[in-house]
Amino acid sequence: MKLDDAAAHLEALGNPTRLKIYRALIRAGAVGMPVGRLQEKLKIAPSTLSHHIKALVMVGLVEQVREATTLVCHANYDVMRELVNFLVAECCCEAAEGGGARSAA
Repeated sequence: MKLDDAAAHLEALGNPTRLKIYRALIRAGAVGMPVGRLQEKLKIAPSTLSHHIKALVMVGLVEQVREATTLVCHANYDVMRELVNFLVAECCCEAAEGGGARSAA
């Protein structure tokens, strides 16, 4: 994942409402959640919910699928994994360079 892509994903998730939406979709699993159910569950006005879902869709964190007359939102787990992997890819790599020793203050 490129730095700019990671920044866009994190920026989208930096809004508390969008983060609540995304977490609800993560908990819903692969079946996703209809927009109406998401609105009921999170007590978000329909126009506000639509605005926030659109922001998550634009960066690829959420996908929407129409099932008959119902619009169902799904978390994009591949993008989520890429973002998490990007964040932890270099975890502690500089600690190994310094021998891991910390000086006491």
